[in-house]
Amino acid sequence: MRHFPRALTPWLFLLAPLALLITFTYAPIVNMVAYSFTDWDGVSPELHYTGAHNYAEIFTRQDLFEVFFVSGYYLVASAVQIVAALYFATILSFKVRFRNFFKGVLFFPSLINGVAIGFVFLYFFQDGGTLDTVLRLFGVHTDHAWLGSPVSANISLAGVSVWRYMGLNFVLFLGAIQSIPGELYEAAELDGASRWHQFRYIIAPGIKPVVTLTVILSVSGSLSVFEVPYIMTGGATGTETFVTQTVKLAFQYNKTGLASAAAVVLLLIVLAVTWLQRRLVPDSADNRMDLV
Repeated sequence: MRHFPRALTPWLFLLAPLALLITFTYAPIVNMVAYSFTDWDGVSPELHYTGAHNYAEIFTRQDLFEVFFVSGYYLVASAVQIVAALYFATILSFKVRFRNFFKGVLFFPSLINGVAIGFVFLYFFQDGGTLDTVLRLFGVHTDHAWLGSPVSANISLAGVSVWRYMGLNFVLFLGAIQSIPGELYEAAELDGASRWHQFRYIIAPGIKPVVTLTVILSVSGSLSVFEVPYIMTGGATGTETFVTQTVKLAFQYNKTGLASAAAVVLLLIVLAVTWLQRRLVPDSADNRMDLV
């Protein structure tokens, strides 16, 4: 080992994680892409090459293409979620009464398992459930089935996603805001800057990289929603998302080839959105606030 090249030493430490990464990430992706050009049912040892037939089917079959419109509800919910998380993070970054209590309340939903959240809100939105009971306390009587129509069901499910993930974005924003030097706030207050001006000229530029990361995660998450709609509706009443549809194609209808093509399309959409977002809002040193 005395004559072992020192330049190769880091690669020895990287050998195990790289092997795991290739085995459990990149190799399955390559297999998925290969299966997307076949008619494999996931069980039979035989599969036949079908070319781009699966991809053409995804974009031409109305029942498969409609899931793209369902993602629009979650995209809007992601925007609401980011704005709300940023608002609460900004408020609680200043000296506010019981702010530690409110921090815990906002972050708590992100600690709960997604399956448990699905069952809780399933009873919350059912006929005569928690929501109807609360509305009756305020004199509002309704026989509306919250999960009975596509619009109200998707809005309800998107609202659950906002409640669940806002805490995680809140913590990211709060940590970024608290990393800004306090001297900047003191100087701004001496110059007569209001809270709004402090947010606009100090906080917003200072947390721009974190906002960029949050937007990327929120957009990719809104395109790959699975747990909540799968538990609460199973994709019924027009609430089927891209991932729930892919799971059904693979394990319920035994169309693994078509499901692989759908997964590839989703991966490409997420990569395209991420690339576009990085092009529109580049995270460069020129766009960051000089805090020194």
